[in-house]
Amino acid sequence: MTDPDDTARRAQRARVTCPFLTTKQTAFHLGLAASSLKDMRAEGRGPVCRLHGRAWYYHIDDIEAWSAAAAKGGRHD
Repeated sequence: MTDPDDTARRAQRARVTCPFLTTKQTAFHLGLAASSLKDMRAEGRGPVCRLHGRAWYYHIDDIEAWSAAAAKGGRHD
């Protein structure tokens, strides 16, 4: 039988260390409005995302890769 305390601890640890961000969290991370990120997702222009149930999630590695690909050259002196 599974120990309920152990299950709760593991679930809490997963929530704290989960590499997936919600649309709102991702938008904040990128400095965008959540509505802009939703529009980008609908148009296929944003970071790779995954549908889990009814919610869209973004993996931090995909967010960073998308951001790096959008980087432009230049110097800021």
